[in-house]
Amino acid sequence: MNTSWHTRPMAAFDVETTGLDVEGDRIVTAALWRIDPGNRTKDVTTWLADPGIEIPQEATEIHGITTEQARAEGRPAAEVVTEIAAALEAVIAEGLPVVVYNAPYDFTLLDRELALHRPGRPLADQPLVVDPLVLDKEVDTFRRGSRKLVDVCAHYEVPLAQEEAHGAAADALAAARLAWKIAAQHPEIAALTAEELHAAQITWKSEQSASFQEYLRRRNPEAVVDGSWPLIPA
Repeated sequence: MNTSWHTRPMAAFDVETTGLDVEGDRIVTAALWRIDPGNRTKDVTTWLADPGIEIPQEATEIHGITTEQARAEGRPAAEVVTEIAAALEAVIAEGLPVVVYNAPYDFTLLDRELALHRPGRPLADQPLVVDPLVLDKEVDTFRRGSRKLVDVCAHYEVPLAQEEAHGAAADALAAARLAWKIAAQHPEIAALTAEELHAAQITWKSEQSASFQEYLRRRNPEAVVDGSWPLIPA
């Protein structure tokens, strides 16, 4: 019986936000899937928050949520962030690995939101994380082209239509399917336990960041790339 991590129950998480600054931007939407590949079942919980700040037009163009919509239909950020944390803590307690594409972005934003809305109470436990972006760069290091989720999904023939991309639920589900596909195609990835894979990704992300920093420094000697994974320390 195949008991690889990618054939067992897992979670998948994604947030859409007011911008790209993990230290200052806020969560607008979020989604958390519970997925059982063996039984082909899945269910999702989604959230819409009023982030308490304006949503820039460029962010709205990505995820489709305006400031007016968030204020009218979203719930207070503190309430939403607390619920997201509780839902994540539940899947972590069950031992489910959490698939997140470009994990440091989502988890760092959530961490800073928790520091704002419930100071001194980060996630109760750290999740075992599967980051398909790190996996893809490890197994196909020198492939040219974009590593955005929609483009990597296209490379692996994982469904994610352009018009669905940047919706939290669609992106999280696509990330889970992408993680499954990479593991299915690469026995060396599938052979690791979730704990071993988490530890390996810390090393791989550090190496990938160091390589990217070396590339950037050919043009800017002072370029610095943070290799923290899956969370950028405060």
